[in-house]
Amino acid sequence: MRGLYLVTPNWDDTERLLDCTRAALDGGVALVQYRHKDARADLRRRQGAALLALCRRYGRPLVINDHLDLCLTLGADGVHVGGTDISVAQVRAALGPGKIVGASCYGDLELARAAERDGATYAAFGGFYPSPVKRYSFVTAPDLLLEARRQIALPLVVIGGMTPDNAVPLVERGADMVAAITSVYASADPTCAARRFDALFGAQRKTSANVTGAV
Repeated sequence: MRGLYLVTPNWDDTERLLDCTRAALDGGVALVQYRHKDARADLRRRQGAALLALCRRYGRPLVINDHLDLCLTLGADGVHVGGTDISVAQVRAALGPGKIVGASCYGDLELARAAERDGATYAAFGGFYPSPVKRYSFVTAPDLLLEARRQIALPLVVIGGMTPDNAVPLVERGADMVAAITSVYASADPTCAARRFDALFGAQRKTSANVTGAV
């Protein structure tokens, strides 16, 4: 649970979706979330199955946004739970202990603490910056991550208008994964875009190694 957390856009063109996702995986993606808010059930099933097969080839997990039934049907690796969806506890009970359950916590540490108690695998915070995909009614302060790191033991995911540049202070404050949609899928070179995100964590790993060596 460390690196680029790739979230898919609302694209009906499955081949385009797969080609761009494949290119991003070539650049270094830690986890893919299938999210298509407008898809019909049959399209969602086809795209989810195709993405799962692709992620399997790369050895990367695929989680499904919202749709527990689709995750169970496909045998995907987990479900991401939004604030108004089925609860974390219900998803964990349905999936069992071996699957990923992600929780949207927005800017609310109490939601993150509750998600941890209910069996979440990670806590997602945001939006931190204006997003072309989702309009947030609030702005999450970067320093929230410092407090989240002190209060909960889950990996922390950040989302909302992420670029390789503006994600830097969030990774420095303890973000384990950076979730991105537009910065990768709207890029002329998704592989390069993914590499730039992945490099954020490579740089941090080197810094941590140097500190450990000095001690």
